[in-house]
Amino acid sequence: MTKNVYIAIEGPVGVGKTTLARLIKEEFDAELLLEVFEENPFLSRFYSDRERYAFQTQIFFLLSRYQQQHKVIPKILERSSLISDYIFAKDRLFAHLNLSGEELSMYERIHDILSEKIPLPDLVVYLRADTDVLMARIAFRDRSYERGMDRDYINRLRIAYERFFSDYDECPVLPIDTNELNFVRNPEDLAFVVRSIKAVLREGVYQRPLPFKLT
Repeated sequence: MTKNVYIAIEGPVGVGKTTLARLIKEEFDAELLLEVFEENPFLSRFYSDRERYAFQTQIFFLLSRYQQQHKVIPKILERSSLISDYIFAKDRLFAHLNLSGEELSMYERIHDILSEKIPLPDLVVYLRADTDVLMARIAFRDRSYERGMDRDYINRLRIAYERFFSDYDECPVLPIDTNELNFVRNPEDLAFVVRSIKAVLREGVYQRPLPFKLT
């Protein structure tokens, strides 16, 4: 019996995680697990005043992501392969970007307790893109709470992702540069990504990301 596979897609805001997850679902005969960010009541306020609402936003995400991944992932993998548009570890990446001092210390205590119970993916597909590309994609999808998105914040987030995956070793990582890719309009681009994922799963090869870019 073939083992059900758990693939997670990661990358900074606007890179195309959810879009890719939806597009490759059928190819891998998998169910989808999508992050439920719209339910966070602090998110729109966070983007307008990050310092004031960072802790509330982060704790809500931490508990929501824990509940979803701890309960749902094992059940899905019993019956099907799974594709998710995030990994639990991303929560800590955002926390270190947005929190400091006592708030970060409190977050770390809660995170350490919860993270031990989260299943790891068989493969993380890390989507990369330059900051200008991310900003263009964010503007194109035109979510109301992202309209005032600060370029400096997105750039710092992109750098945080690059640093995070430069030494991430909890499971295999497949880095893909998406600057010149269009999964929706170009079938060849989508086919390239699918082939790359299948090759890594088939060969069991761990690919280190390229050195992170600071500019």
